[in-house]
Amino acid sequence: METASAILEAALGLSATKAEELNTLQVCVRAVVVFIILIAFVRFGKKRFLGKATAFDAILVIMIGSIASRAISGTAPFIPSLAGTFVLILTHWIISYFSERSPTLSYLTKGHDTVLVRDGRVDRKALRKAHMSDDDLDEDLREQGVAKPGDVKEARLERSGKLSVVKK
Repeated sequence: METASAILEAALGLSATKAEELNTLQVCVRAVVVFIILIAFVRFGKKRFLGKATAFDAILVIMIGSIASRAISGTAPFIPSLAGTFVLILTHWIISYFSERSPTLSYLTKGHDTVLVRDGRVDRKALRKAHMSDDDLDEDLREQGVAKPGDVKEARLERSGKLSVVKK
């Protein structure tokens, strides 16, 4: 057991208290180990958050990247950083689990969609509330293959920030 501990110490530099104490090989080994561990974490946490479907998901991805990079670079302790990453994914999983069953929690954590165009008419109030200009709307409509709002049965700004369009 002591030999395995010594091997892990040599490979990962676990006792390093400063990033400067790690050599290039240790940082590279840490990168590979963190990558493999993150694959396992993501498999546990479900794939959906990687698509940055909502701000709730995007924040998790940013935080995971930040904490995991610190484990690799040695600017934070290795094992506690990975544990913190796992706890974030677990927290996301738990909130997602309960949000699936609670419309209120889902609304609080993930937001809601906003109808911007209905039956060819732009809802100016909703557009302002979404901080979108006419040009923004026109661009998003063109990306969906629609020339003008008059060709739209319904267009919604989804929780993800993407515009979904139902043509007339």
